[in-house]
Amino acid sequence: MSEPVQAPQISTDVKYETIARFPDYVEAQALVDQLSDKEFDVSTVKIVGEGLRSEEFVTGRMTKGRAALAGLGSGAWFGLFIGILFGLFAPGFGLLSIILWSVVIGAIWGAIFGFVAHLATGGKRDFKSLKTMAADTYLVQVQASRANEAMSVLGR
Repeated sequence: MSEPVQAPQISTDVKYETIARFPDYVEAQALVDQLSDKEFDVSTVKIVGEGLRSEEFVTGRMTKGRAALAGLGSGAWFGLFIGILFGLFAPGFGLLSIILWSVVIGAIWGAIFGFVAHLATGGKRDFKSLKTMAADTYLVQVQASRANEAMSVLGR
């Protein structure tokens, strides 16, 4: 029998040295992957984002109709889940019928809740968006006691 996997212990007392600086996360990730490919102990590495900012990308207009349609979709999925769950424990009533009615009822209630929720904003947020976090630079740092070894492994 295998031993249970434990989460790594992260200490704030450990000193780190920066071995590389990149303008985007993908390059920092690629460097850590190089270290891993060369069998360096990457549990001593961290990627640090500097100059963090929140970015919100507006993806479109939100109307009462679109809010109701989005609610309809999520309500239908929830109804499907509930219908399958009930259908498994009530075999005498017909699985397909239970699922179908659950989807329909879930869609109706989802549409109502989506419409009412958007209406409750009072027009203060009539758009859809995606929020992300980004950084100006990404540092690859290695525990100070292993930094020279990491640089050597990378041939720097």
